[in-house]
Amino acid sequence: MEHLTKQTFIEKVFNYEINKEWKFEGELPCIIDFYADWCQPCKMVAPILEELSEEYKGKINIYKVNTEAEQELAAAFGIRSIPSLLFCPKDGQPQMAQGALPKDTFKQVIEDVLLKEKAEVKAN
Repeated sequence: MEHLTKQTFIEKVFNYEINKEWKFEGELPCIIDFYADWCQPCKMVAPILEELSEEYKGKINIYKVNTEAEQELAAAFGIRSIPSLLFCPKDGQPQMAQGALPKDTFKQVIEDVLLKEKAEVKAN
Protein backbone atom coordinates (compact mmCIF):
# COMPACT_ATOMS: atom_id res chain seq x y z
CA MET A 1 0.00 0.00 0.00
CA GLU A 2 1.35 3.35 -1.03
CA HIS A 3 1.39 6.44 1.16
CA LEU A 4 0.48 9.53 -0.82
CA THR A 5 1.88 13.01 -0.43
CA LYS A 6 0.13 16.04 -1.86
CA GLN A 7 2.28 15.71 -5.00
CA THR A 8 1.58 12.00 -5.64
CA PHE A 9 -2.10 12.53 -4.79
CA ILE A 10 -2.32 15.21 -7.50
CA GLU A 11 -0.65 12.86 -10.02
CA LYS A 12 -2.53 9.66 -9.18
CA VAL A 13 -5.92 10.70 -7.86
CA PHE A 14 -7.16 14.25 -8.38
CA ASN A 15 -5.45 17.52 -9.21
CA TYR A 16 -7.54 19.77 -7.00
CA GLU A 17 -5.26 22.75 -7.68
CA ILE A 18 -6.26 22.85 -11.37
CA ASN A 19 -9.69 21.21 -11.48
CA LYS A 20 -12.74 22.48 -9.67
CA GLU A 21 -14.81 19.51 -10.83
CA TRP A 22 -13.77 15.98 -9.87
CA LYS A 23 -11.51 14.40 -12.50
CA PHE A 24 -9.94 11.07 -11.58
CA GLU A 25 -6.32 10.74 -12.72
CA GLY A 26 -5.78 7.08 -11.84
CA GLU A 27 -5.60 3.95 -13.96
CA LEU A 28 -7.45 1.77 -11.44
CA PRO A 29 -10.29 2.65 -9.08
CA CYS A 30 -8.96 3.32 -5.60
CA ILE A 31 -9.63 3.68 -1.90
CA ILE A 32 -7.87 6.42 0.02
CA ASP A 33 -7.53 5.96 3.75
CA PHE A 34 -7.16 9.30 5.55
CA TYR A 35 -5.64 8.29 8.89
CA ALA A 36 -3.37 9.36 11.75
CA ASP A 37 -0.92 7.28 13.78
CA TRP A 38 -2.61 8.11 17.11
CA CYS A 39 -6.09 7.09 15.92
CA GLN A 40 -7.27 3.78 17.41
CA PRO A 41 -10.04 3.02 14.84
CA CYS A 42 -7.47 3.70 12.07
CA LYS A 43 -5.32 0.92 13.52
CA MET A 44 -8.31 -1.44 13.26
CA VAL A 45 -8.84 -0.59 9.58
CA ALA A 46 -5.16 -0.92 8.56
CA PRO A 47 -4.93 -4.76 8.52
CA ILE A 48 -8.27 -5.00 6.67
CA LEU A 49 -6.96 -2.68 3.96
CA GLU A 50 -3.75 -4.74 3.76
CA GLU A 51 -5.82 -7.88 3.11
CA LEU A 52 -8.03 -6.13 0.57
CA SER A 53 -5.02 -4.75 -1.31
CA GLU A 54 -3.84 -8.36 -1.75
CA GLU A 55 -7.29 -9.74 -2.63
CA TYR A 56 -7.99 -7.03 -5.21
CA LYS A 57 -4.45 -6.68 -6.55
CA GLY A 58 -4.53 -5.41 -10.15
CA LYS A 59 -8.19 -4.39 -9.81
CA ILE A 60 -8.01 -1.50 -7.36
CA ASN A 61 -5.33 0.57 -5.63
CA ILE A 62 -5.41 1.35 -1.93
CA TYR A 63 -3.62 4.47 -0.78
CA LYS A 64 -3.03 5.98 2.63
CA VAL A 65 -2.81 9.66 3.52
CA ASN A 66 -1.40 10.64 6.91
CA THR A 67 -3.59 13.60 7.88
CA GLU A 68 -0.93 14.88 10.31
CA ALA A 69 1.77 15.02 7.62
CA GLU A 70 -0.59 16.10 4.82
CA GLN A 71 -2.77 18.68 6.52
CA GLU A 72 -3.42 20.65 3.33
CA LEU A 73 -4.66 17.52 1.57
CA ALA A 74 -6.92 16.62 4.49
CA ALA A 75 -8.27 20.17 4.54
CA ALA A 76 -8.93 20.11 0.77
CA PHE A 77 -11.29 17.19 1.36
CA GLY A 78 -12.80 18.59 4.53
CA ILE A 79 -11.62 15.65 6.63
CA ARG A 80 -13.06 16.22 10.11
CA SER A 81 -12.99 12.73 11.58
CA ILE A 82 -10.70 9.81 10.93
CA PRO A 83 -10.54 7.29 9.56
CA SER A 84 -12.22 8.78 6.51
CA LEU A 85 -12.21 6.63 3.40
CA LEU A 86 -12.59 8.00 -0.08
CA PHE A 87 -13.81 5.48 -2.64
CA CYS A 88 -12.91 6.63 -6.16
CA PRO A 89 -14.47 4.78 -9.08
CA LYS A 90 -12.85 5.15 -12.51
CA ASP A 91 -15.95 6.99 -13.74
CA GLY A 92 -18.39 8.91 -11.62
CA GLN A 93 -18.16 10.76 -8.35
CA PRO A 94 -16.12 9.59 -5.37
CA GLN A 95 -17.88 8.56 -2.18
CA MET A 96 -16.67 9.27 1.34
CA ALA A 97 -17.26 6.95 4.27
CA GLN A 98 -16.29 7.63 7.87
CA GLY A 99 -15.28 5.35 10.69
CA ALA A 100 -13.80 1.88 11.00
CA LEU A 101 -15.79 -0.20 8.53
CA PRO A 102 -15.87 -3.99 8.78
CA LYS A 103 -14.26 -5.97 5.97
CA ASP A 104 -17.63 -7.12 4.58
CA THR A 105 -18.72 -3.50 4.15
CA PHE A 106 -15.48 -2.65 2.33
CA LYS A 107 -15.99 -5.61 -0.01
CA GLN A 108 -19.55 -4.57 -0.72
CA VAL A 109 -18.53 -0.99 -1.56
CA ILE A 110 -15.62 -2.25 -3.70
CA GLU A 111 -17.97 -4.49 -5.67
CA ASP A 112 -20.88 -2.01 -5.91
CA VAL A 113 -19.04 1.29 -6.36
CA LEU A 114 -15.54 0.59 -7.63
CA LEU A 115 -15.83 -2.53 -9.78
CA LYS A 116 -19.36 -2.31 -11.12
CA GLU A 117 -19.06 -1.99 -14.87
CA LYS A 118 -21.35 0.60 -16.32
CA ALA A 119 -23.87 -1.18 -18.51
CA GLU A 120 -23.34 -0.20 -22.13
CA VAL A 121 -26.50 1.18 -23.63
CA LYS A 122 -26.72 -0.12 -27.20
CA ALA A 123 -28.80 1.93 -29.61
CA ASN A 124 -30.56 -0.12 -32.27
